[in-house]
Amino acid sequence: MQRIPILLYHSIASESSPRFRPWTVRPRRFQAHMEHLVRSGYDSLTLERVQEGLRPGGPSLPPRPVVITFDDGFADFHSAALPVLETHRLASTLYVATRYMGGTAGWLVREKERERPMLSREQLHDVVERRVHVGAHSHTHPRLDELGAARSRDEIERSKAILEDELQRPVTTFAYPHGCYSRRVRDQVIEAGYTSSAAVRHAMSSTDDDVFALARIMVLADTTTEALDRLLTGDGLPQAPCRPRMRTAAWRAARRTRRVLTPAPEGAHVA
Repeated sequence: MQRIPILLYHSIASESSPRFRPWTVRPRRFQAHMEHLVRSGYDSLTLERVQEGLRPGGPSLPPRPVVITFDDGFADFHSAALPVLETHRLASTLYVATRYMGGTAGWLVREKERERPMLSREQLHDVVERRVHVGAHSHTHPRLDELGAARSRDEIERSKAILEDELQRPVTTFAYPHGCYSRRVRDQVIEAGYTSSAAVRHAMSSTDDDVFALARIMVLADTTTEALDRLLTGDGLPQAPCRPRMRTAAWRAARRTRRVLTPAPEGAHVA
C-alpha cells in the first residue's frame, strides 16, 4: 500500500469574512506551501493520473506523489493559485459548482460571502488550456446526502453535462459538496459515468482507498508550512481505507433537523 496525500484548498485570497476565513489561504502562505512541495521532492499528480495508477496494470505512481485539489471554482484560483502552480510546474485538479460560473458564490449566505467572484466561462476555458484537470462539484452545492434520490441524481448529472458541453471534453471526476455523501449518492456518481470521486474525511489516501470516496486533507488558513509537512507525512491523520466519520444515517438526520429548525437567511439556498 502506498500513501497518497490529496490536499484540499478552497479560496486563495487576502480577504474574507470571519466565518469564511478558515477556508481562505493567503497567497503568500499558498506560495510557501507550493515551494515546500517542490523542495521536498513531491511529484504532483491530477486525480485522473492517480486513478490510472490505481487500475490493475496501470502505470506506477511516483515514490512521493501529492494531489493538489481546489473545490468550488472561485475566480481567485485563476488569479492567485494558477500562476504559482505554473511557476513550480505543479499539476492540479479543480472542482466546479456549475450554477455559479460567471457569477458569485450564492450558496455562501451564512458565511456572508455570497458576492465572492466565481470563475467566468472564459477563465474556465483558460485553466483547461493551461492543463488543469477540471471535475464537477454538483450544480448548486447542496449536501447531497440530505436530498431525495431524484434531486441528488440531477445535481450529479447536470454538473457533468454542463461542464462537458462547455468544455467539449469528458468530465470524469466528482467532488462531494461539503464532503457529504451516502451509499446511494456514491452509486449515483458511478451511474452518471464518473470514474472517480473525492470526499474530504481529513485523512491520508492510499492505493487501497475507495476510488469513489477518496480521502483528502483539509488545508486551512492557519496551516503553516511546518503543519503542512506533518500532514503530508500523515502525522495525526487516519489512514485510508478507514471508516468515514460523520456519514451515518443518524448524523444526516441530525443535520436535516438542524437545518429545519434554524431558518436560513433570506436568499439562502436550502438543500
